[in-house]
Amino acid sequence: MSETKENYIPKHIAFIMDGNGRWAKKHLMPREYGHSVGAKKFREIAQYCADKGVENVTVYAFSTENWKRPQKEVDAIMRLFREYISEAERDFGKSDVRILFIGNRNVFDEDLQNEMSRVEKLTSDRKKTLCIAINYGGRGEIVDAVNTLIALGKKNITEDDITRSIYSGAVPPPDMIVRTGGELRLSNFLLWQSDYAELFFTETLWPDLTTDEVDCLIETFYQRNRRYGGI
Repeated sequence: MSETKENYIPKHIAFIMDGNGRWAKKHLMPREYGHSVGAKKFREIAQYCADKGVENVTVYAFSTENWKRPQKEVDAIMRLFREYISEAERDFGKSDVRILFIGNRNVFDEDLQNEMSRVEKLTSDRKKTLCIAINYGGRGEIVDAVNTLIALGKKNITEDDITRSIYSGAVPPPDMIVRTGGELRLSNFLLWQSDYAELFFTETLWPDLTTDEVDCLIETFYQRNRRYGGI
């Protein structure tokens, strides 16, 4: 089943936002500064995709493995995350995008969990969706989905059951997964959902990603023949 010119805009693009720390080092700045610049780039790219007609965007903001990083860097990322939530609450009337937080929230304090839920509720009636993967791991997501189904009494678990029970069950699987920063791996991102995603890897560090490059990636997506196992 190949794409046609009329529907070449993908319904869902997921971004692995890699390269903030290396960008900062390249500019002789601390890694925390790179994350601050990367957060601004996240806002720009997410809004650009929405304006372009992409119905769903997912960004890999913080993985379950990222807690291993230096505490100063972790604190800076969490501060930026809290700032984004406060901004989303304050300016929720200025956007047409629904916000969902996907990942294991149990590690966060109750106040932050409540703020996340509040933003999700405030934006719940919007047609486009932005998923922010925070304390997220693809393997953990599958395990949590299975345990949820077991707790509900399910004995014969199907693929559809897991699809509905994963953190991102509210959105379709990604058509495209884009990783910046030059690394050629998924790093435990959307493992269940990525079975037929088209993968794109760019040497561009996340803070340097431009809307023109996003357009080029989407054009390349259009040129690929997605057969889903067929001929």
